[in-house]
Order: sequence, then C-alpha cells, then structure tokens
Amino acid sequence: MSYGLAALGLALAAYLLHRALSRYTLDEITASIGSIPRGDLGIAALFAAASYLCLTGFDWLGLRYVGKPLSYPRTALASFVSLSLGHSIGFAGVSSGAFRYRYYSRWGLSALEVGKLVVFCGATVGLGLLVLGSAALLLRPDLPAGFAGLSPGLVRAIGIAGAALAILYLVLAARLRRPLRIRNVTIEMPPLRLAAAQMLVGTVNFALVAACLASVVSAASEARYLDVATAYVTGNVMTLLTHVPGGLGVIETAVMYLLPGASLIGPLIAFRVIYFLLPLAIGLLTFLGAELAFRRSGAAPNRRRPNGRKEAHQGAHEPEGALRVE
Repeated sequence: MSYGLAALGLALAAYLLHRALSRYTLDEITASIGSIPRGDLGIAALFAAASYLCLTGFDWLGLRYVGKPLSYPRTALASFVSLSLGHSIGFAGVSSGAFRYRYYSRWGLSALEVGKLVVFCGATVGLGLLVLGSAALLLRPDLPAGFAGLSPGLVRAIGIAGAALAILYLVLAARLRRPLRIRNVTIEMPPLRLAAAQMLVGTVNFALVAACLASVVSAASEARYLDVATAYVTGNVMTLLTHVPGGLGVIETAVMYLLPGASLIGPLIAFRVIYFLLPLAIGLLTFLGAELAFRRSGAAPNRRRPNGRKEAHQGAHEPEGALRVE
C-alpha cells in the first residue's frame, strides 16, 4: 500500500508540473526569462535556494520538538521532497505531511509523532507570515488597504494585533508549563529557545522568498523590497485560505494589483519557474531516486530510535514539547 501511495504522489506531482507549465508556451517561458538580466536571475535563484535551505530548519526544529532528532542529511531529504512537492500539490499541511510520514516512519517516528511535527511546522509557517506580514502592514498599510477595501487605520490595527499574537506566542512558551487543553487536544508549548528559533526561521524563510520575487520584479518595476514583500505576504495569506496549488494565479493577482503600472507577467513567470517549478522537478527526481535507493537497500518502516537503539517503554523519554490527542 505504501508503494501505491508513493506512486500516486509521484504521478500527481508530475501532473501538476505539466499543468503549471501548460499555462505558458515555451516561447513565453523563454522570453520571460530572457527579458530579465542574468544577474537578477542568478540572485533570485540564490534566494530560492536559501529559502529551501531555511525550510529544512522547520523539520530540524520540529524533530527536536517531538524528541526524535535525526541527522541533518535525513532531515534535509524529507523536508525538501515534502515541501518542493507539497508547495505545488496544495493543502500543504496534508500533502507535505504524507511525504514526511513516508520518510520519518522509516526512521523510527510514529504516526502521532509525525503529526506533531507537521503541526509544529505549520505553526512555524504561521509565525513567519505573522511577523513579516505584521511588519509589512505597519510600514505600508496603504498597499493592502486598497486591495482588501479596508482603511489604512484598520490595516495598522490588524498589523498591531498580528505583532501582539507573535509576542504572546513567546510569552506562552516562556511561562506556560502545563499543557494547554482544547477539547480532546492537549498542546504543550515548546520551550522559549525553540519557540524563538521557530519564529526566526519562519520569518527569514518568507523574507527570502520575497527577496527572490523582488529580484525578478526589479527588472520591470521600481518597486521597493517592502512593497514586493507586502504583495507576496498578501498573496500567500490568500493562498492559505484558498489552498490553490502553489498559489497558482493567486500570488500573481496580488502582486499585479498591489504593484500596478509595470509589465510583470514575465517576471512573475520567471519567479514561478525559479521558486516552484524547478524545485518541483528536482523534488520529483530526488523522490524517485530516494525510493529506488530505499527499495534496493530493503529499507522499511521500523520502530527503532534514530540512534539505533530499540524504542524504550512509552513515557521513558519526554520530548521538549508535544501535542497529544486523547
């Protein structure tokens, strides 16, 4: 069954790659990239690579949150494949979670532990958007105000509320020692040092993606980095609400609305190719190569700890933070 799910995921990702590329002709893709200076394309690619490197930190911290740290190469493999494919499949929490389970179950994590890790990574995404989005709303309230039909004062208030929520998260991490119970779900906050690292890596990731977008947009517009970051965060929030795969069309709409007066079709196609489609293609190849390697080595899901010892009696090892469903 697990191999069937893997094949289904591979086929779905390949279909999405074809669907995304079929929206443009080969001439459009080559012309859009050719219209942007190579130096800007190179810088955008570096920012994209830095973002995916930063994303591995989500899993690295998450594994420490559940008390099952793994080596960085394993963590990076699971993170890159899960997110490069999950970004384009849509419903990222579910799709990337399925790929994460595919890998981490082989390396000693239970389904509940993978679930905790996925929740932690989702919270990291939310914190990154919250911090960068709040800063953008406070510094440039006029841009999202026109897009959403809100007054600049209300946009600033939303920004302040977002910043307050981010601070509250850190306060809870520092002060809350007892589990927080919501119906049948029990949540244990990560320790402050882990929560602070979580907020930092989440914010840096979105800042890097915005920098990738700004690098290609600069070829057709004089928009400042903060303008592009505001547009990107707005589009990303809309993507999370709609679950459109890879924000296809949503991010473009937000950017073109918030940054009018410039021909941005070419830069936006280039951004999508650099940040979504190239990683998707590389992720497909990586996933296929890893599956072949696992099959040749006879690797299978096991219940051994990452350090090679058999799993101890339940309760003998307490993670730094946890989420339990009773």
